[in-house]
Amino acid sequence: MPHTAPHAPVLYSFGSADSLIDSLAEFIKKAQHESIGKKNRFTLAISGGSLPKMLNGLIDDKEIEWAKWHVFYADERVVPLGHEDSNHRLCMAELFSKVPIPPKNIHAIDESLLDDLEELSDQYESQLIQEFAQKDSARFPVFDLILLGMGPDGHTASLFPGHELLAEEDRWVAYIEDSPKPPPKRITLTFPVINHAANVAFVASGSGKQETLSNILDHPERGLPCSRVRPAAPGHVYWFVDDAASAQTNYEKTPFKL
Repeated sequence: MPHTAPHAPVLYSFGSADSLIDSLAEFIKKAQHESIGKKNRFTLAISGGSLPKMLNGLIDDKEIEWAKWHVFYADERVVPLGHEDSNHRLCMAELFSKVPIPPKNIHAIDESLLDDLEELSDQYESQLIQEFAQKDSARFPVFDLILLGMGPDGHTASLFPGHELLAEEDRWVAYIEDSPKPPPKRITLTFPVINHAANVAFVASGSGKQETLSNILDHPERGLPCSRVRPAAPGHVYWFVDDAASAQTNYEKTPFKL
């Protein structure tokens, strides 16, 4: 079977935060409809940071079939689930506590394993295997959508520039003990998982993102982690940004339409 090159990233840039949030919600809703139509479920991985707040366009949408969502975390800080650094706590506060998603459909880390990073990441990988292995006969799970943020250094999930985890080729979930951004201990989905997704969407806003976004899209040869997110065909990667973030970027912008 011939190797097919990944699709080029699609850059959507919006004039306001509201238009970005509304368009992102429409995009997610369409991905949900397509997935549920094919297999009666929607698998999503989500990161933390400023991303969950950008999803509030979903909260009052009656077309979202929350009971068919199966949510995992693209990365998680190795802290108790109620800790202020927890991505799970953040996503619950910003989104999931405000919508009727069954708690069992939100896959958090096992708090009893916080002192053993190997066991913790293995257990989280086993949750992925349980969700995907019997249903998708692939070496890696195929998420319907992975939602990611962009750090000021170009990191995404907990995949940081220059870190050895960037070269991981086998594991679905890996741990990091020396994150350059606190807290130091985290688990993360690996590039093979991210790059097997049907769709990946980055979300970034604000003028503070200008230089990093330009480095990622205009200079992918520099190899920042975000630039390495290039899902295998037929997968796609999209960027949802505001005009403040894209002001320095020469990469071609695409008018948003579904």
